[in-house]
Amino acid sequence: MNSNQHHWHTLSVDEVAQRLETNHQAGLSSTQVAERIAYHGPNALHEKRRRSPWRMLLDQFTEFMIMVLIVAAMISGFVGDLGDTIFIIVIVILNAAVGFVQEFRAERAMAALKRMSEASARVLRDGEVQTVNASELVPGDIVLLEAGNVVPADFRLIESAQLRMDESALTGESVAVEKQIHPIALAEAPLGDKTCLAYKGTIVTYGRGRGLVVATGMHSELGKIATLLTEGDDSKTPLQKRLAGFGKWISLAALTICVLVFVIGITRGEPLLLMFMTSVSLAVAAIPSALPAVVTISLALGAHKMVKQHALIQSLPAIETLGSVTFICSDKTGTLTQNKMHVTSLYANGIYADNEQSKAFKNEPALIENINNPWHMFFHALALSNDAHLDSHEKIQGEPTEAAFLRAAQEAGWHKTALEKEMPRLKELAFDSERKRMTTFHHAANGVIAYSKGSPEALVSQCTRILTSSGEQAIEQSALLQQAETMAANGLRVLAFAYRNWNTLPDSEEPDDLERDLVFLGFAGLIDPPRSEAKEAVSLCKSAGITPVMITGDHPATARAIACQLGILADKDGRVMTGAELAHLDQHAFEAEVALVRVYARVDPAQKIKIVRALQDKGEIVAMTGDGVNDAPALKAADIGIAMGKGGTDVAREAARMVLLDDNFATIVNAIRYGRRLYDNIRKFVRYAVTTNSAEVLTIFLAPFLGLPIPLLPTHILWINLVTDGLPALALTAEPAERGVMQRPPRPPQESLFSHGMWQHMIWVGLLMAGLTLFAQAWAYHTGSSHWQTMAFTVITISQLGHVMAIRSEKESLFSMGIFTNKPLVIAVVVTFVLQMATIYVPAFNPIFKTEPLTMNELVLCLALSSVVFFAVEFEKWLIRHGWIYQSQTH
Repeated sequence: MNSNQHHWHTLSVDEVAQRLETNHQAGLSSTQVAERIAYHGPNALHEKRRRSPWRMLLDQFTEFMIMVLIVAAMISGFVGDLGDTIFIIVIVILNAAVGFVQEFRAERAMAALKRMSEASARVLRDGEVQTVNASELVPGDIVLLEAGNVVPADFRLIESAQLRMDESALTGESVAVEKQIHPIALAEAPLGDKTCLAYKGTIVTYGRGRGLVVATGMHSELGKIATLLTEGDDSKTPLQKRLAGFGKWISLAALTICVLVFVIGITRGEPLLLMFMTSVSLAVAAIPSALPAVVTISLALGAHKMVKQHALIQSLPAIETLGSVTFICSDKTGTLTQNKMHVTSLYANGIYADNEQSKAFKNEPALIENINNPWHMFFHALALSNDAHLDSHEKIQGEPTEAAFLRAAQEAGWHKTALEKEMPRLKELAFDSERKRMTTFHHAANGVIAYSKGSPEALVSQCTRILTSSGEQAIEQSALLQQAETMAANGLRVLAFAYRNWNTLPDSEEPDDLERDLVFLGFAGLIDPPRSEAKEAVSLCKSAGITPVMITGDHPATARAIACQLGILADKDGRVMTGAELAHLDQHAFEAEVALVRVYARVDPAQKIKIVRALQDKGEIVAMTGDGVNDAPALKAADIGIAMGKGGTDVAREAARMVLLDDNFATIVNAIRYGRRLYDNIRKFVRYAVTTNSAEVLTIFLAPFLGLPIPLLPTHILWINLVTDGLPALALTAEPAERGVMQRPPRPPQESLFSHGMWQHMIWVGLLMAGLTLFAQAWAYHTGSSHWQTMAFTVITISQLGHVMAIRSEKESLFSMGIFTNKPLVIAVVVTFVLQMATIYVPAFNPIFKTEPLTMNELVLCLALSSVVFFAVEFEKWLIRHGWIYQSQTH
């Protein structure tokens, strides 16, 4: 079977199903799916090939200075010491291996994140609705569509309920296209006129439907133009860009110094080849070419680890931005609350039944039918005007609010399956956020009955009568709205129900025509308890200088009650702004109030973007949550758009930079904590790497001016670069979050990476390390000891280990933190120390490293001088804690 040889839009639904050998009722079987995926391949567009591991490894050697060093080492081998050449090449290979392992891990982490971000589809297979990865779809599959879905393949539509699609990605037409299921006669009709087809990559903006997959992957209309699409390079994060700029500046400075070292050495009569090798080795060690790569690796691995905390990062810059967030605008339902809806209160026929009282009605459906006709009609509406359904295991499936209504009807004895046989659905007006209503039309004994449900304000205003046990009566809208207000004040989400009888099914599709002159039935009140962890998360937000804001489509009284329980509002008189109030304020007037509003109620998704822009205009960094198709613009506009992983739409997930896999507000706060920790650890890595590299450059550069010979050989420089910039530096990324990381204000987004005294630290500590190294060399050299080079080599290496332990916190003493709170770093320091001692005291290493065993006194002096760096940095932190230095820059 080849699915790509037909004009699918010219065929009827039955003809399409027949040619694709698909069963309308059951979909494809598992066997058919396996055969077709083997034949057609995955439903995916061809992408730019990722670098192979071999290419990744070779790229470690393509840096200009590394290539120069390898050539220089080979020349040195031909004219001088072959042992030095072999050792230098081994060091270069080891460095490359470390870089490769880290890069490979980061690449795998990003690939895993991409797989987790893959879209899914609801498909009918083996007679059951299943959720599968979109890449597993095959021609002949029957896929269910609803508003917010990104169409995962090309479909021939077989069912359409007010289905509208945004096809601008393919046709450029910005107006949503109305879809239908009837064939189009013109075989060569333009793409946009084939209204019975749906195309991969387009968006369902309204309604729902079903489609038969007719083309997948590169055979889809999007696949045919995929060769015209160019995939740009992965964008660099702001931090990477800043570090790349800093790296260029420091590289020029390092190269200048290396040239000076070479010239001064030659002038002093040092061997030409030795000075060339020394200068090149120094350039390799000093040029911080790896800094942007380290940021990429740290962010990628950090993003991978954040998945374990239920936060899926879709854009690496989002991790940096997390540390700067000042406002979190969060949906209420499912994020701040549990999204475990259940009906606790019902109001109909003038009777308010709470959880216990309503059981009397629920347990006696016959009594309701015979005595209390309004309750009879009310439960019909709960069951029938509802898109939740029972699966083959009799479990309720569907959106939580709909499922709660269906459960309430079931418990009252009204079974949807039986009711639908008597009163099948004929037509529907899908819910949308502007109307705040939905309506379904059903066959009835006397014609057609329409059941409507929606927010109290939206539905009661459309009612002209109310159903009581005495029949239809005049309605008092204000009294009903007050009843809804009373229910909402108890923290209930309140929806209203109404009906209208029709003689025949109306032809009109206009909501204004169909949802008027309604008869009010009743209110249903649902409880959605706040998440147990949300209150603590809100408190943590406030201590971290982040303002939590709740946005909901619910009643203002419901919003106020929940916000008070969570601590978002300090008291019950706190300000709650409604969508209507927001609509009456222009942007300038709203900006004057936006920083003071903590709760928004009855807000349309379209109004979220107004909230985002107003906060951003005030200089705030905004995280915004959303799950619907209409939330996408606000998610894109926010500094961090956060989509729901469980209940969110495809469109929202694509627009977001972060996805909550558990739809939990506390996860946002945990992600911010992790983002702050990750940024802190990158700062520590940069602080360590730049300080130690500058110490090596200064040591070699200043020695001639002090009348000293070259203190470090090329093998020493490369060894230091491998062992101190290797294990200890990488172990810094495992540093736990600093104490009080969530008790400090957010980081300004334009703040320099080198703020809070970091650049001053790098200068004075680099000079101190160089001074201590040169002091050890000068003491040994002038006392006639032949061990002066070994002592200089030892002091600069061990002092860097003391430095890495001291900078684990920017303010806190290592002794109060606990030495063993970062075990990987302790192990790295011990291993590096043992390796350094081996270069001195293992006889086989002496000729390789040009070292000599130190006497006990010399070793003690080296260790004493090295420890000065550790205690000097601890003293710096003591001064910071007491506010005596860097006071204007402290966190």
